[in-house]
Amino acid sequence: MSSPFKIIKAESFQPGDPTASLDPETMSAAEAIVAEVRNDGEVGIRVYANKFGERTDDQPLLIEKDELKAAIGRIDPADIELLRRVAKRIGDFAKAQLDCLSALETEVPGGMAGHTIEPIEHVGCYAPAGRYALPSTVMMTVVPAVVAECDKITLATPNPSDLMLATAAIAGADQVLAIGGAHAIAAMAYGFTDLRRCDLIVGPGNRWVTAAKKIVSGDCGIDMLAGPSELVLVADETADPETIAADLLAQAEHDVDARPFLVTTSQSVAQQVVAALSSQLDQLPTGETARESLANGAAIVAESMEDAVAVCDALAPEHLELHCEEAETIAQVIRNAGCIFIGHQSAEVFGDYGAGPNHTLPTAGTSRFSAGLNVFTYVRVRTWLKLDSAPQSLVDDTARLAELEGLIGHQRAALKRAGS
Repeated sequence: MSSPFKIIKAESFQPGDPTASLDPETMSAAEAIVAEVRNDGEVGIRVYANKFGERTDDQPLLIEKDELKAAIGRIDPADIELLRRVAKRIGDFAKAQLDCLSALETEVPGGMAGHTIEPIEHVGCYAPAGRYALPSTVMMTVVPAVVAECDKITLATPNPSDLMLATAAIAGADQVLAIGGAHAIAAMAYGFTDLRRCDLIVGPGNRWVTAAKKIVSGDCGIDMLAGPSELVLVADETADPETIAADLLAQAEHDVDARPFLVTTSQSVAQQVVAALSSQLDQLPTGETARESLANGAAIVAESMEDAVAVCDALAPEHLELHCEEAETIAQVIRNAGCIFIGHQSAEVFGDYGAGPNHTLPTAGTSRFSAGLNVFTYVRVRTWLKLDSAPQSLVDDTARLAELEGLIGHQRAALKRAGS
């Protein structure tokens, strides 16, 4: 069967409005769920936990650390070692990132100022478990919080298997909230009898999770509003069509809303990739899903690499693979992408499964103004000021600016320091 992946010219391509949006029905229903949990606490949470078959009334909503550790013994030891290796790679990268950020102290008129790096106290991490449970997302959300030295880490995931519980233990979570969806986000945002409210909620999820994160944002912090997953793959005539097709299908199998694109300067490569997709689809167990999501993308043929870069920046994708002879040079001129995978060997799936950088990345064009989840998400830069004396110039400037704004109390407070 042929692939629905079409070949189009760059000049006729219209990326459309990539902005993530949630339909009014989802938002309205999510608002009702969030309000019920906020108002009724555990009673409201259990309404939905029962409705979706997550917990019975005699089961605790929270699974504590001892039980998480016990689950390790029920998993194949080889898989446990795999999880430990991946967690270490994610942690090593997060630690290297954090080491780039340091406390600051600098002179200012009359004294010193600076900043300190403060971890967020209580983090709520969400890991989906819809079509598939995702232990990789457990590690991607929890491990950086451990590196950042957050005091408490709660992981929410519905109907957690032993694999998810063991991964939570290895990653460093303190407890698992065994529910999902909008009610899980609300539970972490507002707390209940056994759970103190979270200061920050991170992690991807379905439209209900995304809607709830949007609703609670401001009452607590969130990392981002995640939309369908995206991959843009840039190729020149040196690229391997079979590998490109495999990478596109790896993206396409996520779900039917995934958005895979090829941008290439070679008509021949585009044609070979479309042919390779058709043959590989027939051999892929998730081919039905992948075939549907391929229709969301296209092979875009550009006249030059400059035109290809312009298409990429317009799409501002979550993931960007560069299968080009001058991949490193091209990476330096790309403006908008969540994560760039440079060169033929740098498969996006290695990013998904723990080469180092986080796989929770901005979607729906939001890489134009935001970054992916990283260790900096879990810390705050807190500034400070210590003046031994207030120089007359600082007093005068402050007093005059306060007067210009009509805030005479501010002016008088500044003048109290005159001559001190």
